[in-house]
Amino acid sequence: MNIVLGITGSIAAYKACTLIRQFVKQGHEVQVVITPAGKEFITPITLSALTSKPVISDFFSQRDGTWHSHVSLGLWADAMVVAPATASTIGKMANGIADNMLITTYLSMKAPVFVAPAMDLDMWAHAATQHNLDVLRQRGVTVIEPASGELASHLVGKGRMEEPERIAELVLASLQKASASPLCGRRILITAGPTYERIDPVRFIGNYSSGKMGIALAEECARRGATVDFVCGPIQTYPKAAGINIVKVESAHEMWDCASTRFPEADAAILCAAVADFTPADTADHKIKREGEDLVLRLKPTEDIAKGLGAMKQAHQRLVGFALETDNEMSNAKAKLEKKNLDFIVLNSLRDAGAGFRHDTNKITIVSREGETAYPLKPKTEVAADIIDTLETLYK
Repeated sequence: MNIVLGITGSIAAYKACTLIRQFVKQGHEVQVVITPAGKEFITPITLSALTSKPVISDFFSQRDGTWHSHVSLGLWADAMVVAPATASTIGKMANGIADNMLITTYLSMKAPVFVAPAMDLDMWAHAATQHNLDVLRQRGVTVIEPASGELASHLVGKGRMEEPERIAELVLASLQKASASPLCGRRILITAGPTYERIDPVRFIGNYSSGKMGIALAEECARRGATVDFVCGPIQTYPKAAGINIVKVESAHEMWDCASTRFPEADAAILCAAVADFTPADTADHKIKREGEDLVLRLKPTEDIAKGLGAMKQAHQRLVGFALETDNEMSNAKAKLEKKNLDFIVLNSLRDAGAGFRHDTNKITIVSREGETAYPLKPKTEVAADIIDTLETLYK
């Protein structure tokens, strides 16, 4: 495995030596890219001796026009790890300030990117730093939370860089899990969240979907090496794993346009969004004033995304739907399975406590033509793993 290791100007730069040893000991090639400030803390000679490769720092290696190609590095690498990552480098990564070789390499990187922040507590806690980390996570960069030992989903900690042995463990485990999955290298389309159907400039018809189930599914697919097109309605948080392309839409029509355009290139689609079944027939271009006793809205059907994609589905594609029911749950789910040409459907009921909208847990039954498998109430992250385990069986 080819790993680009980015080193920045932090007192923790000396720990990069241990990180290199961890990677090399397990048979991986490491190419160091260091910022000018990083060379103030550790010498390129030391790093080169450990990697058996010249350390890259400048765009031009000599005065004869020889230069280092950040594009080639992006294609060569199976992963990029920036450790330690200072607040300055994190800010430049988040904002595309390509003023050194490390940032241009990051901007050209095709492989998963991991960042291990290292800074003092005040810098770590500053709103600007937290904002920049959120931006990176929304773009699919995995943040290895300082001194926590876990891949960050919520950024807390004391700023100290995670120990190099743990960084290596987390990075390699993530990459190895992805390479072993039958989803590795496949493209998965996932719809998530609600849709908003406008009545006028300030009002809409919507629902309570938070998108949490779709986020968990997207991150689980990405962990298994898939590229994810995540098409979402208005939600408050977004998936953070590498390899997820986030596409924001508002209405059912916009979601249909986006999903139907991307589905032909996908290996599978998981339709988790709570799409409105109806939309106002007419949308006012001004705020509707209170006049009289009643306001009558005429609604028209929206596009049935599951049915439309089911009609488009090719032999090599897989299609997974969701059914959120309040009564006649199983019969309704089985009817949708057939009508919409799904490979399987995920059934959950609003009558089950802890299931459905806005919860961090869910209770599902996976329904296919071969039968039904019921699962107990679980965190949505674990539910996502159950669903993707089932999807993987369709490729074996």
